[in-house]
Amino acid sequence: MSALPDPVWPVVLLAFIQAGDAVMCVKPVPFIARCLEGVNWPRRHWWILPPLKFAAAAGLILGIWLPYLGAVTCAALVLYFVVAIAIHIAARDFGRNLFLNATGMLLICVATGVHSFLT
Repeated sequence: MSALPDPVWPVVLLAFIQAGDAVMCVKPVPFIARCLEGVNWPRRHWWILPPLKFAAAAGLILGIWLPYLGAVTCAALVLYFVVAIAIHIAARDFGRNLFLNATGMLLICVATGVHSFLT
């Protein structure tokens, strides 16, 4: 396992995706609101998503210079999306939210981790 990402570009791309997702969650855009409603996520907990996603973006960027921080952040994102997939399955939300959004992001996070930290 590499302490610092090599190559860096997948980590920067994933950070950019997370930051964009965080911005879209501040006042959830319609497709994100539908996703949260599809898994019956209580509205009173929606506020936690932007700080989590901004923290993930920051952890990935800082991890370019701080040993292991990027790898730990990437691993945390993998766990986040595994849990998201489990929540979609439990809610029987088998549409776009599960297969495109959650599964797609899981694949991007795994690919980033493998490509930048394990090879």
